[in-house]
Amino acid sequence: MESVNQTMDGIINPQGGDEAYRKIMKAVFADPEVQSFLRNHQDELDQESINRGSSKLYEFVHDRDLVKQGKASVAPGYVPRLAISAGQIDVVYVPTEQLRAQRAAAKQRSLVETLAMPKFIANATFENAFLEGENASEYRNVAFQRGMRFVHDYSPSSFMPGMYLTGEFGVGKTFLLGAIANGLARERGIQSILIHFPTFAVSMKSSIGKNTTDLERDRIKQAPILMIDDIGADAMSAWVRDEVLGVILEYRMQMELPTFFSSNFTMVELEKHLAVDVKGDQEPLKAKRIMERIRFLSREVTVGGDNLRQKLGKI
Repeated sequence: MESVNQTMDGIINPQGGDEAYRKIMKAVFADPEVQSFLRNHQDELDQESINRGSSKLYEFVHDRDLVKQGKASVAPGYVPRLAISAGQIDVVYVPTEQLRAQRAAAKQRSLVETLAMPKFIANATFENAFLEGENASEYRNVAFQRGMRFVHDYSPSSFMPGMYLTGEFGVGKTFLLGAIANGLARERGIQSILIHFPTFAVSMKSSIGKNTTDLERDRIKQAPILMIDDIGADAMSAWVRDEVLGVILEYRMQMELPTFFSSNFTMVELEKHLAVDVKGDQEPLKAKRIMERIRFLSREVTVGGDNLRQKLGKI
């Protein structure tokens, strides 16, 4: 078989032909990436196949240079690569690093569904959680370490209880829920749903008129990982406590689905809170039933430290 250089000479300097074309193709065949590709595949390519593939070589060089210059190419977000397909030279397009990063971020966002949660949840990570320096605290660090361990150890094939985060306002409970959800999405590809419970309770009441109560409640109760934020912030009606929260927790207990909670109440305090509905009726047995399920699904963890919401305008 002719050498690659001889073959290229035959294409660059054909009998007659257009001078501008020869100039362009000379630059194409002089391109280091093109030369390297042809050398690496010289046992697969003869003069005819290189001649037929010259337009592909030009396409590769042209689009690659557009991408390098930051200009629009034939396939925005992709870079060209030379390849052999069915014995012929071809150009394939692969995603850029930027596009791959954007896709990964979009996939992560799709795995973390939120209802009325703070905007900072989208960017909550263990790396930006004030675990060092003057804003760190022992209680906060212990809670975040347990959250990291959950992300690392969790397997959908075996039940692992979630966390019941209790503590004062602004100490990082909601932020920790977001960090765990984002960690599970990024590192494990696991879906979470985070709901602000007082807002969710209002939406469930509204669903009665639309006849969508069962549909909305079932979607929440079946989430692989469910995070219930700010439980106990408002007094509940007996219906929300028993027919919404109770049904969700019963299902998750039976299916052994990890559930996380955040509250300004301890578990003991929450039981007392749940025992009294918005009408003032006392139903301690109903509250005890709810708390049995919460204790099965999660383990109580105190989050302590400065109120970072007031101090820094964060968390």
